Amino acid sequence: MRNEIEPTTALPARRAVAVFLVLALGYFLSSLMRGVTGILAPKLTEELGLNAGQLGLLAGAYFCGFATMQLPLGSWLDRHGPKRVLLAFLSVALLSCLAFSLATSFWTLLLARLLGGIGVSACLLAPLTGYRSWLDPQLQVRANSWMLMAGSLGLVAATLPVQWALPLMGWRPLFVVLAGLFLMTMLGTAWQLPRWQTRVKSPGSIPQGGGYGSIVRSRYFQRVAQLAAINYGSLVAVQTLWVAPWMTHVTGYSALQSASGLFAINFVMLVIFWLWGTLNPRLARAGLTADRLMLWGLPLGVVALAGVAVAGAHAGWVALAAYCALSSFLSLTHPAVAVAFPPHEAGRALSAFNLLLFIGAFAWQWLIGVIIDLLHSWQWSEVASYRAAFGILALCWAFAYLWYVVGEPRARRSVRERGPGAAVIGVAAEAD
Repeated sequence: MRNEIEPTTALPARRAVAVFLVLALGYFLSSLMRGVTGILAPKLTEELGLNAGQLGLLAGAYFCGFATMQLPLGSWLDRHGPKRVLLAFLSVALLSCLAFSLATSFWTLLLARLLGGIGVSACLLAPLTGYRSWLDPQLQVRANSWMLMAGSLGLVAATLPVQWALPLMGWRPLFVVLAGLFLMTMLGTAWQLPRWQTRVKSPGSIPQGGGYGSIVRSRYFQRVAQLAAINYGSLVAVQTLWVAPWMTHVTGYSALQSASGLFAINFVMLVIFWLWGTLNPRLARAGLTADRLMLWGLPLGVVALAGVAVAGAHAGWVALAAYCALSSFLSLTHPAVAVAFPPHEAGRALSAFNLLLFIGAFAWQWLIGVIIDLLHSWQWSEVASYRAAFGILALCWAFAYLWYVVGEPRARRSVRERGPGAAVIGVAAEAD
């Protein structure tokens, strides 16, 4: 027998709403911090004399800090629970905001940004791990979708609203305000989140928060790993980096039109995630599990991405928003992974999946640029180079989806082998 998280009774409705709002605020702030450097780039360049390479390194430091925490974070969440882990990480995020507001050189900015990535690295995984035990199964996918909606709202706030606020208050006071909001989130976390209780089923049970061997060997994890590294990772790379260059270099937008288009795309995603959260419990009751929806819906993202590549200069923000919206079936992967593992392994499973996602985001941010530069050096036009890069990405998406489809029978057998406690919905519901 195993030492595992004591599955708690589902939280009462009012408590569940309060817990969700606290956690959603944390993820909103995480996304706002992720996107804010793009708007601040001109100010930082002007005041501190940063060059393009330093700006790129500054942006990447956030992701570096975020990624390095994923594997230890999973073990800590399984061992100590979301409340204690989130409080510790949010305190680092608070300090990073204060350090950023006081920075006087590139190196102090870089350190503050690195600490910021570390500090917010638990803002999604901690809630998803907690929802695995605190919410009824049919509400877990809804909570996940609405968390992503809060993240989209943070990305929206990091565009035009920040741009409007800068002349009024400056970028240093802005980070002081962010520090205050992180403090509010910490107080709400300490007040509202339930304690994480454990029980030992037998004296010979294995310790909590063990290694990742059982996660990586899982056929279900191997099945969705391609979706994390290729599909989801490249979606993040495109949405956070390559959407804006596409609109300026391919579609011919001005800088203001590109910023407005990015605002519109993020707003569309906010609405999409709200709709997912609203509809998912009904879909689950109708037998449409997360895995079944992904099987049917992921090809839409492949077709939309290929459509953007084919349309080229005719693919403006509407086409890009359609690609992001139709790719939102990927948002079901997190709750599907969470429920495909027992509660005492959920944190590690989510962390391993998230690590692959961010490795994919790093790789695709770089690879798309490499492909564009390489083709341009071969005398391809800029528009043709972008179209080819997105076309190659669409082919990779199709490959990852086929791997997912081929791996379905093996994943079903894996769930049966893990026993009835391995999952509640998603692949387990289909395996039954």
